[in-house]
Amino acid sequence: MAAAATDANHSAVANPAAASSRVDVGRLDSSWAWSVLIICILAFLILYPIATLGLGALTFGDPVVNGFAGLSLSFDNFHAVFSNPNVGEALLNSLMTCGLGTLVAVALGLTFSWIVVRTDTPCSGLIAGAGMLPLFVPPLVAGVAWSILGSPRSGLINLVLASSGLPWRVNLYSMWGVVFVFGIYYAPYVYMFAAPALTNMDPSLEEAAEVTGSSPLRTALTVTLPLIAPAIMAGMLLSFVVMLGIYGIPAALGTPANLPVLTTYIYKLTSWTPPLYNLAAAVAVVLLAIAAALVAVQQRLLSGRSFTTVSGKAFHPRRLRLGAWRWVTLSIALAYVVVAIVLPLFALLIAAFRRFLFIPKLGSLFDVKAYSLLHFERLFANPLMQRSVWNTLEVGCITAVIGGALAFAVAYAVHRTKMPARRTIDLIATLPVAIPGLVIGVAYLWAWIGLPGGLYGTIWILALAFVARFVPDTVKSLTTSLLQIHRDLEEASWVCGRGRLATIARIVVPLARPGLIASMTLLFVLAIRELGSSLFLYTNKTMIMAVLLLDYYESGNMGVTAAFSILQILLLTALIGGAQLLARSLRAPTA
Repeated sequence: MAAAATDANHSAVANPAAASSRVDVGRLDSSWAWSVLIICILAFLILYPIATLGLGALTFGDPVVNGFAGLSLSFDNFHAVFSNPNVGEALLNSLMTCGLGTLVAVALGLTFSWIVVRTDTPCSGLIAGAGMLPLFVPPLVAGVAWSILGSPRSGLINLVLASSGLPWRVNLYSMWGVVFVFGIYYAPYVYMFAAPALTNMDPSLEEAAEVTGSSPLRTALTVTLPLIAPAIMAGMLLSFVVMLGIYGIPAALGTPANLPVLTTYIYKLTSWTPPLYNLAAAVAVVLLAIAAALVAVQQRLLSGRSFTTVSGKAFHPRRLRLGAWRWVTLSIALAYVVVAIVLPLFALLIAAFRRFLFIPKLGSLFDVKAYSLLHFERLFANPLMQRSVWNTLEVGCITAVIGGALAFAVAYAVHRTKMPARRTIDLIATLPVAIPGLVIGVAYLWAWIGLPGGLYGTIWILALAFVARFVPDTVKSLTTSLLQIHRDLEEASWVCGRGRLATIARIVVPLARPGLIASMTLLFVLAIRELGSSLFLYTNKTMIMAVLLLDYYESGNMGVTAAFSILQILLLTALIGGAQLLARSLRAPTA
């Protein structure tokens, strides 16, 4: 054995080209194996459910009773959908609310990013952090809070207006109410894209325009906005697609106004007796087609155009000195934070601690005797609530671990290797960007409900649906951390004889650990607040917090609903705060 090893070593030294060739062949074989494995996992999580969704839309029959046996292909479901005026009304309402909500989000997001990045407004860092908080508010919680504030009869805003003697009243049980709440809660999506683009843009481009006599407004319209157009369009697309798949806000504010949208209509189809799973699948396919078409349009508009704004020349982002006007911009930023965070939280606290939400006059708000812990006592006395909290934490942990590992594998394969089929991997992993959350839920319903002994009715189907839903977000978050690691570190490990897996375990993972933890925390938070994907996948044994909150709201128990919303917010706050402390401790230098 020793002699054979010695001969092999001598052979390798004598013929290094042959040894290198064998190593390259071995790496190529292992790379193909890893590519196939990752593609199979992504196909299982994403492609298979979407394929069964299409099958459900093209067939008749009840998958719960008969499984997939005896299903016959037909376009009758789509004919029924497109000939149904209710579907047309829901489609029009969806496009209008999401479109107008996106315009509001773009206006707010661009204004917010300009204030933070391009002006000398005080406390810009604190404002930027506070402005991102709406991202972590569950949509249904936001809808519940604003229903307490803007109800036409008992809303707190109308109470203040009436007590002030003003003739105006607000009614958020309307299309404009849905648009308003959509806009303020999804403005951070636009900010996330616009702020880095403004930071990285060379200010000399704007200075050149001003030298030619252009006013600041004309410079912004003709230079700044066109150059950050890709960021604006990316934020618009993401906001619109996310709004299309949201159920909580239209359910809380649109249903009382008899304003159906596609998400609420799909849920009604599966709630009827008997459930109309095939029609629900057909409507979900329509929703998916709209989102996919938007992605294609964005790619078409941006293809072949140059938006280069960063060169090799060093520069600092130009900040406008506003003088006294900086206090105006500070007031605008604080007003957004108050409207998006403070007012809804205030409304939830009042509803959670008051015995009765009916408030005859403004002075009744300060009656201490009207407040108690009654709603919290009822909430914690419900064993289903305790089970839902445990199920939510369990689903969140499974989602974070599996989703984090999968996202790391995808991000590493796409951005750190020359692995074959990495573009295919990137394409499949990016597909859920164009798939609304509710469609993911319907797709997973069709993928597993008709299979005996499958995943339906277990915690695992919820976790896998969440992983598929949020894999693009996690991959994007991890990519930044991986790109910050220089390739020389990996190459040094290979020179020392370490294989790829050992290098990843010893070098890449420790260096990317803060980003990995942040990504897994993001997954955990998104899983806790997700409602659309879970509406069709839960059972009494797998009830999660988001679904139970919806049940409380639909039963009309606003006090317990508000108390449960406060509990969710506290849980999310603790998780985010703990994750930030952990990430900071990992970044701290060691002696």
